[in-house]
Amino acid sequence: MSELITAALVDLDLPAETKNDAARSLAERMVAAGRVTDLDGFLADVAAREAQMPTGLDGGIGIPHCRSEHVSVPTLAFGRSERGIDFGAADGPADLIFLIAAPAGADDDHLTILSGLARRLMDPEFTGALRTERDAGAAAALIRGEEAAADESAPDAAATEEPAETAGTAPAAPAAEPFRIVAVTSCPTGIAHTYMAAQSLEAAARAEGVELTVETQGSAGFERLDPAVIAAADAVIWSHDVEVREKARFDGKPLVDTGVKAGINRPAELIAEARQKAARGEISTVSDGTGPQDDGTPSGGDHAHFGIRLRTYLMSGVSYMVPFVAAGGLLIALSFAIGGYEIANAKSVADHFVWGETASWAALLNQIGTAAFAFLVPVLAGYIAYGMADRPALVPGFVGGAIALTINAGFLGGLAAGLLAGAVVMAIQRVKVHPTLRGIMPVLVIPLVASTVVGFLMFIVVGKPIASLQRALTDGLNGLSGSNAIILGVVLGLMMCFDMGGPLNKVAYAFAVGGLADPTPGSLKVMAAVMAAGMVPPLAMALATTVRGSLFSRTERENGRAAWVLGASFISEGAIPFAAADPLRVIPSAMVGGAVTGGLSMAFGCTLRAPHGGIFVVPLIGSPFLYLLAIAVGTAVATTLVVLLKGMRRTAPTPAPATGEPQISVAA
Repeated sequence: MSELITAALVDLDLPAETKNDAARSLAERMVAAGRVTDLDGFLADVAAREAQMPTGLDGGIGIPHCRSEHVSVPTLAFGRSERGIDFGAADGPADLIFLIAAPAGADDDHLTILSGLARRLMDPEFTGALRTERDAGAAAALIRGEEAAADESAPDAAATEEPAETAGTAPAAPAAEPFRIVAVTSCPTGIAHTYMAAQSLEAAARAEGVELTVETQGSAGFERLDPAVIAAADAVIWSHDVEVREKARFDGKPLVDTGVKAGINRPAELIAEARQKAARGEISTVSDGTGPQDDGTPSGGDHAHFGIRLRTYLMSGVSYMVPFVAAGGLLIALSFAIGGYEIANAKSVADHFVWGETASWAALLNQIGTAAFAFLVPVLAGYIAYGMADRPALVPGFVGGAIALTINAGFLGGLAAGLLAGAVVMAIQRVKVHPTLRGIMPVLVIPLVASTVVGFLMFIVVGKPIASLQRALTDGLNGLSGSNAIILGVVLGLMMCFDMGGPLNKVAYAFAVGGLADPTPGSLKVMAAVMAAGMVPPLAMALATTVRGSLFSRTERENGRAAWVLGASFISEGAIPFAAADPLRVIPSAMVGGAVTGGLSMAFGCTLRAPHGGIFVVPLIGSPFLYLLAIAVGTAVATTLVVLLKGMRRTAPTPAPATGEPQISVAA
């Protein structure tokens, strides 16, 4: 196994001023060591992870990290900053920066090493030694734990002398039964915060005299707590930013449910809260797929607002649907490019396929893509239900989505079916059942009952009204013209550029691709407007760094070169590093440019039959030259705005230089 960190991956005098510069400086060392294959691609993954949640920790520590396909071997780079770098921690800048890089398919052994480092970051002696170490090789050895291993091999003198000291003394009185807590920690990447929260909770528990056992649900999987340990626990703490797995194990216990950073920064408070809940006799009812419930009221972790939870449910469905859209849509687009649009009416290739005939291959691609597209609505519905109530909701969700297709309720029917299935399953899970029935509930009773209820509702109650609404929406899109079409294009452009790959962006994209399942002239215009607007943010940032590079940092200028390719490929996330560094100037500029492009695309009547591809699917675009013109105009508008806004910041009044001449002040 290669060493996680070497002296070449240590910079004890990190010159960076911003977190982006720090990440790039350390990542360049990884590239030089042959451990990262694509610098800009890796940094984009780091920025995307940073956008989810700041990686600064109290105590002057920054841990930017990600899993990335551009990492060849799990690697750690360490930098020490004299001036400190802001990573979003509440107590100020970080002087110890650890860049953690894990491959997309990292093996368990390497991830265990990374988790061990995360735990050691909570040790003041470890971080103190790193702040004073002057040799890069020694710092790397310290991080690898070589010194710690040597220390642990020494015999514990105190332990060996203890029997002698206590010999002949009267037996001590039995100690009071300790307060017992079981905890679960998890974070989106499962590399750092998961294990740091565990270490922090364990340290706080020792200080409080509490017996605490932690289950870390990280990238390397998780080892389930012994059921006997859970049964003996007096309270439960969940410190997590992703769903806790197998939640029903903790049913009937006082429960503290919070985010992973609270476990790192406020462990003593969480333990105190757990003890208070136990003293008051508060019991939470938890089942797989639902959050804790006190007195029957859903909690949703940190008591999230219903609107936030609804968005999470919808995004769960959309995220699982997108791969079907990409695969099916691009296959259909390729079939049109090869065989023309009439290929959609070809005979089944199962009955007629000629190996040397181009039309047969085009028909094959079209029919495979059409088969993939047939899953869009069921997958959307199934995984919306899954996001609400976990695995027991998958069957009724898929069934409801299939019924939506049967009754021609389309995309809207899928949304409704998924929400109905999740709600029905959550309602069933609230019913108290005899312990002997709990084993068959998720595999038999819940799918059977929920599918029946959802099927009844979709066929008899809500399906027809939703189908009518879907037809009205389709007819409305087909009849869009003039100002109405332009307004829709502007709105979609604003949504695509507001969060650049976030929830609003995905909602607009899902609205567009939903129309490709049964394409009409109106839905093809919507798809064109959405893709064009989504290309604007990275292209605008790339152009801005080219024409006015002095307004951007060196890191941003390098990111700008990559943004050309990302923008041309319709990857809106290419602008995230710029938005994260300067959101008040970048995001409004991108939104205005996207709105202009979306409006122009609709005004020009451009159409698109592919769900993705950027400039590489130009042959499938209706009115391609006008389409490219719309993108160019929007990009120019966004570039102009961001340059003007950044220029205003640079030209703010500055104090007059000291010249030795007296300064004259005039009082009104």
